[in-house]
Amino acid sequence: MRKKVWVIATIFMLVAGSVIGISTTNTSADSGKQKHNSGNNGKVKNVIVMIGDGMGPAYTTAYRYMQDDPFTMQMEKTIFDKHFVGMAKTYPEDSEENVTDSAAAATSMAAGIKTYNGAISVDNDKEPVGTVLESAKKNGMATGLVATSQVNHATPAAFGAHDVSRHNYNDIADDYFDDMINGKHKVDVILGGGTTYFDREDRNLINDFKEDGYNYVTSTEELLENENDQLLGLFAPVGLPKAIDRKESTPSLEDMTTAALEQLSQDKDGFFLMVEGSQIDWAGHANDSVSAMSEMEDFARAFETVIEFAKENGHTQVVLTADHSTGGFSVGRDGAYNFNPEAIKAAERTPEFMAQEITDGESVEDVLAEYVSFDFTDEELASIKEAASKNDFDTLYGAISEVFNNRAGVGFTTSGHTGIDVPVYAYGPKSEVFSGLIDNTDIANEVFGFLK
Repeated sequence: MRKKVWVIATIFMLVAGSVIGISTTNTSADSGKQKHNSGNNGKVKNVIVMIGDGMGPAYTTAYRYMQDDPFTMQMEKTIFDKHFVGMAKTYPEDSEENVTDSAAAATSMAAGIKTYNGAISVDNDKEPVGTVLESAKKNGMATGLVATSQVNHATPAAFGAHDVSRHNYNDIADDYFDDMINGKHKVDVILGGGTTYFDREDRNLINDFKEDGYNYVTSTEELLENENDQLLGLFAPVGLPKAIDRKESTPSLEDMTTAALEQLSQDKDGFFLMVEGSQIDWAGHANDSVSAMSEMEDFARAFETVIEFAKENGHTQVVLTADHSTGGFSVGRDGAYNFNPEAIKAAERTPEFMAQEITDGESVEDVLAEYVSFDFTDEELASIKEAASKNDFDTLYGAISEVFNNRAGVGFTTSGHTGIDVPVYAYGPKSEVFSGLIDNTDIANEVFGFLK
């Protein structure tokens, strides 16, 4: 009798466990589906690729700390966290280097191949390889490139041009005008910096674009007033100022993204848009946590704009990632188990901006008092003054940055790139294809599939 009761009890427990397991699994699966397949599960009509240049996982973690409400127990999710789907491998195919640069990584995401560092959508034989932007244009879709760097910098260049070297800036700018698909310019909307490369002694590309029907704008006001479906906007000689250093006359990444979406979305055949938060990378190279978080905020707002558009549209696939991580950025340093966002928030301008003010003749004390809300220690002030006495901008910039890094608990291991995997975020009908551990080439190859 006792044995019979034991058998019945065991069977009951197994059945109950199975039911609970099935229930738990289904709940988890539903949650994952909700998370990764947000949006309409139908056809992809529009594709938006967003790239946070240099934005390794420590950057998105630090941004989460920056956005956290200290009066709640849990750390709130950021716009990035809500759409996280996986990680991407970034290595190049280079005979001398196995950590990627922006050109090789962007080529992987634009053309779906591995190649050497410095390549702009050419393979290792230096032959041009078709890009997703070109594929979209061949299909009659509208196309756009938006960046906070010069628009002919490595990442946007890899989507809209071909060159054996990322440093051939003039040739890349020429490609934007000269290279045609079905008798039309490849890129309908081009927004960012770079007047230096478009208005040159040997050629004025701005006039060329205007003569071909493009509206040319140079300020936020002109950008917001644009009603032309072909648009060239150049807002700085090279890269735009960092986000917290910009005047109102210079558009934010959100402003440029909004303007691009308004124009491109009018095309009945759909559109392809690449948006780059270019200077997260530049901040990482400079080991500047203030600029890095300023650029992360600029990028996050642009992402929010894109997500809102995609939610309303229902047939837009968004994928966001980084080309690589820059600077070996760390949350925590020197054995201290603390990260202090308030130290970064105390800066009203970047260390770069402050260093320029001092270099231009303003006193160290006046500049720091005007743009920083905390009081500098005697030791911190002495280090900055010593750097200023050397009459070297980079030395001064580094000294100011290091005060903020130290107070915040931010570390850097290099002024270059690192080879770690980078996060991937997605929203739209086919987001599941970007989930898990993928290769950066998968991004282009999946987008090619959407465009067929």
